[in-house]
Amino acid sequence: MATLAVTQLQLSHFRSHRRLSLELGGRPVAVYGPNGAGKTNLIEAVSLLSPGRGLRRASADELSRRPEALGWRIGATVTGPGGLHEIDTRAEAGRPRETRIDGKAMPQVALGRVVRMLWLVPSMDRLWIEGADGRRRFWDRMTMSFDPDHGEAVLAYEKAMRERNRLLKDMVRDPAWYGALEAQMADSGARIVAARQAALQRVMAAQEAAPTDFPISALSALSPEDDPADRSEDLADRLARGRARDMAAGRTLSGPHRADLGAVFTAKGVPAAQCSTGEQKALLISLILANARALAEDTGAAPVLLLDEVAAHLDEGRRAALFDELCALKAQTWMTGTGADLFTDLRDRAERLEVTERGGESVVTRHG
Repeated sequence: MATLAVTQLQLSHFRSHRRLSLELGGRPVAVYGPNGAGKTNLIEAVSLLSPGRGLRRASADELSRRPEALGWRIGATVTGPGGLHEIDTRAEAGRPRETRIDGKAMPQVALGRVVRMLWLVPSMDRLWIEGADGRRRFWDRMTMSFDPDHGEAVLAYEKAMRERNRLLKDMVRDPAWYGALEAQMADSGARIVAARQAALQRVMAAQEAAPTDFPISALSALSPEDDPADRSEDLADRLARGRARDMAAGRTLSGPHRADLGAVFTAKGVPAAQCSTGEQKALLISLILANARALAEDTGAAPVLLLDEVAAHLDEGRRAALFDELCALKAQTWMTGTGADLFTDLRDRAERLEVTERGGESVVTRHG
């Protein structure tokens, strides 16, 4: 099986990293150092090689090393089954982010066709007990890993919905104003529903087919409506019939933007939200691993994985099991932790980067 990997990475004025240049192989990457040194900043830069706003969902202006800086840049070489690609993404002060792939200006969504990427960060530990927004983002990133065009469908749906919501707030009652927008929402929405469902089925199949030391969960699509309206005709009809109700609310109350992701700890038959903190974390890790296994089967290479502070929350046995599964996947996995001892079980299977802080800047030292 081939390895998808970031083999070169250059940062310029990105958060705490004034300048950085790394050359890497396809092995896991252990990134360690004290809190505040810039470990998460480093893997956040890697996350921006995929579509969207990265693992912290930061705006382009927030990523600059200092407010007075002229901007920031991330450059990378990515190798995988599709060959070698050069990525350059940057933002000058006050300007939107720009992306170039192999020297050509491209929309951000095009990154999903070059780099399949998944991540797990501490803020996701409360995924099952907080609002549905976070679960939809998690679900959509899972879906986009299988279907890079899913991001375009979500953007098209949200753009049409924003325009429809403006009409609703302005109390526009003429149906002629709504028809084209609702047709766009219905078309994109049906694609979103179908792609999300396909992703759930693919991940659940991957969970059941492979041995793992992590618990398996049964996933389901939840909707405040009686059915998810997976046909464009059904969703268009629902939107048309719901105009009066939506106008009273000032927003669209039906559609895939209202869906939720449900999960049940299979072995116990308990909803994820009712599991212990440790069990919820283990369920998330299991889903990331299953997603990665499914992608490896479908594309010939596991995705790049970003696991922020994941080792610190696992006991020694489960930590070793996680490392074994990641290495068996041949996934380039970037993992952060406060100390090198957390990655002892990786032995010579990983590249090690120590991150320290010096004079307000992050300094990265390679070991082995």
